Amino acid sequence: MTRWIDTWLVGALAAAFFSFGSARAAGLLQAVGVENEYADVISQIGGQYVRVNAIETDPNTDPHSFEANPVTARELAMADLIVMNGLGYDSWVEKIISAAPNAGHKVIDVQHLLGLPDGAPNPHLWYDPKTMPEVAEAVAADLSALDPREAAYFQARAIKFVASLKPWIRAIASFKARYGGTPIATTEPIANYMLKAAGCDIATPLSLETAIMNGTDPSPQDVATEDALLSGHSVKVLIYNVQVTDTLTESFLDLARKSGIPVVGVYETMPTPGYSYQSWMWQEVIALREAVADGVSTEKLGTGNRQ
Repeated sequence: MTRWIDTWLVGALAAAFFSFGSARAAGLLQAVGVENEYADVISQIGGQYVRVNAIETDPNTDPHSFEANPVTARELAMADLIVMNGLGYDSWVEKIISAAPNAGHKVIDVQHLLGLPDGAPNPHLWYDPKTMPEVAEAVAADLSALDPREAAYFQARAIKFVASLKPWIRAIASFKARYGGTPIATTEPIANYMLKAAGCDIATPLSLETAIMNGTDPSPQDVATEDALLSGHSVKVLIYNVQVTDTLTESFLDLARKSGIPVVGVYETMPTPGYSYQSWMWQEVIALREAVADGVSTEKLGTGNRQ
């Protein structure tokens, strides 16, 4: 997702730095979670002492097609703390930051936080149960460095956040214990970290998942394999990306429906309103369990579903 930073964007950054002092909300740290799932975690840890903005927020659009604008540039320029995903998923952020560097702010690149190489094939790190505890600890540490007076507050909320992930972790373990080895098909590798943690056998060729994720044409052989998995009832469920559908993925959805294969939708952006990161992840596991155990499709999560 490499994008060119235009002259107007650099100008917007410069203007933002000049107005930094007057624009800051009184006494609050300013934070940006580039993807709204990261913004939600920052907000849960920062509480009353941090004002948080999310940039990519719409669960009905493709995050890969996001285009930066002057408002985005200004939000990033004013931020004391930025959390970005990395792995090329939001590389436009790096261009904005480098256009007007600010030594005073802190940037958490989740890819680097987790020690992942640039070539890691799946950038959807928030579906990995190991990711957000690491992010929470890093956020608490950076907020504490930015506002040492409230360090105990941030640390306590980070501990509370990590503890609140336990229902999700238990749901994954319960699914694995009962349904581990279940063969499933996917359209993209969106939720693969979570699916693998739950013991699912992902039958779709990785090359097909990657091609659809990157917007390139998959091989006819891979398409035929996916069709055969669905029409031959070789899988128990089809997992698809709600935010990216085209003629090919619609054909997989139609075939799954006609074949009586339940469908579960997953998201790249946290559905709102009514969800926290924890309840969103938990609800995805519940939808998976209902699909495998009862043949129930959840093509889109409803609003207001909480643990």
